[in-house]
Amino acid sequence: MSNKYKLASIIISIILLITISLFLWLRPNAPDFSQYGAGKARKNAFFSYLLPIIQQQNTEIRIKRKQLLKWQKYPSELDWWDKRSLSKIAEYYRLINFDYRNEKHWRQLLIRVNSVPASLALAQAANESAWGTSRFAVNGSNYFGQWCFEKGCGIVPTKRSDGKAHEVAAFDSPKASVVSYLHNLNSHPAYAELRELRLELVNNNKKVTGIALVNGLLNYSERGEQYIKELSNMIRFNKLEQYD
Repeated sequence: MSNKYKLASIIISIILLITISLFLWLRPNAPDFSQYGAGKARKNAFFSYLLPIIQQQNTEIRIKRKQLLKWQKYPSELDWWDKRSLSKIAEYYRLINFDYRNEKHWRQLLIRVNSVPASLALAQAANESAWGTSRFAVNGSNYFGQWCFEKGCGIVPTKRSDGKAHEVAAFDSPKASVVSYLHNLNSHPAYAELRELRLELVNNNKKVTGIALVNGLLNYSERGEQYIKELSNMIRFNKLEQYD
């Protein structure tokens, strides 16, 4: 190998090492919530940490929605790049073969691309992660109990039933967990009712709150109605609707 190629190889290796080091250094780490006493201190730490992440992701969704509404209003002005971007957004939200000339397709997309009340996200995160202290939250940054179905995709539950193959998804960061959670509620068929409840509120110029949407989560947990009741109580008791 010539000296030129050796030098290039060394430079590339150094760049990779620096990139990996920066990633590990900058990667956001959640606090150890178990260090706070159970009760008010842990709740405050948990909400203070997760709320800005949820709000930021909701802001990004609203920006995307605003762009979609603009495209919908002026479809004739869409250029090649706009159409490509629109197609990718539709595909991300599980709408295949989206046609920008089809109003039904637009309706389906706009039902999905919208923010989720922070109160609902906070209540579910607290419930599913035991206020950030569960094994899945600590080891996999999974705050919403989301499953995955490929071997090695996450953490195997200790009490997984015989014959079950799911794992609890592992994420690179709490932010990734929030992104996945919002995408799940906005696109999975199981939460179509939640999206319809939100649409009705939007169409009637009413505030979209966690309490108003919680009944759309019947399929989120095997606990069913009990789960809905738990979330409703958590939202009310902790006065979480102030964040909606």
